Amino acid sequence: MRTEPLPLPAPSTALPRDAASAILVGRVWRPELSGPSVVVIREGRAVDISSHHATMTDLVEHVAGGGSVSDLSGEDIGSVDDLVRNADPSARDESLPRVLSPIDLQAIKAAGVTFAVSMLERVIEERAGGSAEHADGIRAKVTEALGGSLDSLVPGSDAAEELKSVLRREGLWSQYLEVGIGRDAEIFTKAQTLSSVGTGETAGVYSRSTWNNPEPEVAVIVSSGGTVVGATLANDVNLRDFEGRSALLLSKAKDNNASAVIGPFIRLVDDGYTVADIAETEVSLTVRGAEGFELQGSSSQAASSRTIDALLSQLIGAHHQYPDGAVLLLGTMFAPTQDRSEPGLGFTHRIGDAVTISSPRLGTLANRVGHSEDCAPWTFGVSELMRNLAARGLLGA
Repeated sequence: MRTEPLPLPAPSTALPRDAASAILVGRVWRPELSGPSVVVIREGRAVDISSHHATMTDLVEHVAGGGSVSDLSGEDIGSVDDLVRNADPSARDESLPRVLSPIDLQAIKAAGVTFAVSMLERVIEERAGGSAEHADGIRAKVTEALGGSLDSLVPGSDAAEELKSVLRREGLWSQYLEVGIGRDAEIFTKAQTLSSVGTGETAGVYSRSTWNNPEPEVAVIVSSGGTVVGATLANDVNLRDFEGRSALLLSKAKDNNASAVIGPFIRLVDDGYTVADIAETEVSLTVRGAEGFELQGSSSQAASSRTIDALLSQLIGAHHQYPDGAVLLLGTMFAPTQDRSEPGLGFTHRIGDAVTISSPRLGTLANRVGHSEDCAPWTFGVSELMRNLAARGLLGA
């Protein structure tokens, strides 16, 4: 059995294939300053622009207001390759800078059950009571009752209401089907502000979980006024057994130390990369285990049953404001059913798994899996950030 950590993809893959024409921003930990800096990526190098915008929230508001990033000067603090490489705990030099999750003061929100495939799997989790070994039989029954494809079904439509009636008659109605095809989307708090981890860091799975999986997603960066200014990749780490036992355990299933993985960088919207492009994003996933197991999957944002605009209308507006902006994970169609060990038990993580989430125009988000209790504790919160920025004279920036 392998004892050394599984390798992560080359740091250079963190950047999109068309990085030369992309506007990329992020955050870097600077040990000599005991705090983070906002950076823009230029020709494969990170330029600290914190003297102009001390937080990513400030930069997002600047961009949403029509401001430019190209004219912001700053200090070159290293190559992307070196910063990404140093994010890996197994190879980290604490005296050198490293890449962080690219968001800071934004609320971390997520949309659930936005794809037909994941909707079915949530129904199955509920019916199985969080038991992986019962899932196969229930999956067959639910699929037969639904019949045909749900790809063209519009949530909240007359056809969706008719389907709800059919499912009730079949005794297969579920709260997951309500948010999957009903009028109201599931929008929940994935994690606390500043608690997300970035590429290279260890992704956390609560040790009490025995049935869990990664959820590769596109995340949009939203200003306080509701404008989408960019996108990045995310892993909405999920405990299927906890959520399957009860939907009231959603916070336990979703919000654990290091369970919100975001990055590597934010690609800002411009003439060459629009919200329409975000809506067509193809995301691929690879999970490799030390025992030689490999799982691959993909998720196309175009297959979502709810548009980005529709989700944003339920996130932000007169009914709810986000003065520091928000990041919204848009959901995933990926629901792994491939058996990892015994037949019928499906997929679940093992400690040390290497998870790679990638998209040609957003780069690669890569992490190993560990127990949340063993991941680096979250200690740098909002009050610590404010003290750090104040000591650096940046609060007016």
